[in-house]
Amino acid sequence: MFTQNSTSQCFTELDENPHDIVYFRSSKFSLPEVKVVYGRPDAQDKTVFGTQIPYGKIWRTGSNEATEIKFYQDIMFGNKFVEAGTYALYTIPNENYWTIILNKRTDTYGAFFYNPKDNIAIITVPAGEGDMLENFTIAFTSKEYGSQMVLAWAKTRIKVPLYTEASLLSKI
Repeated sequence: MFTQNSTSQCFTELDENPHDIVYFRSSKFSLPEVKVVYGRPDAQDKTVFGTQIPYGKIWRTGSNEATEIKFYQDIMFGNKFVEAGTYALYTIPNENYWTIILNKRTDTYGAFFYNPKDNIAIITVPAGEGDMLENFTIAFTSKEYGSQMVLAWAKTRIKVPLYTEASLLSKI
């Protein structure tokens, strides 16, 4: 008689903060313009920023690996031109504003390997408020002339303006 103990379905040390992917498309059936892959940490208190995530320090913009953003075409990231490509998305939260950073070094854990020499674009955006949100979430909203990438967690909302060539031409 032969017996075998299998642990193929035993998942030990599962990640407490799952990863998510969000796409921005100009319409339901269009090809993606932007893709973001990020970790979704839970709020440990209602404040989060300034406590769980300190003000004034570089943050991976999620949990575990540094958040990555892929632009499928050249884009205006706030007021900075950014070529199509994949970048790490870092932030420096502050109470009234955030610094948003695109960095060319991808596939890194946390912000441990962040090097400002690899920055592609840096913009500053105001910090806003919304209803309590337990898990860190990234989403997109469309505006008449472009879109916004919204970083949301606890009661904080950060809106990062994004403009494609098509959205800029539609202003003319």
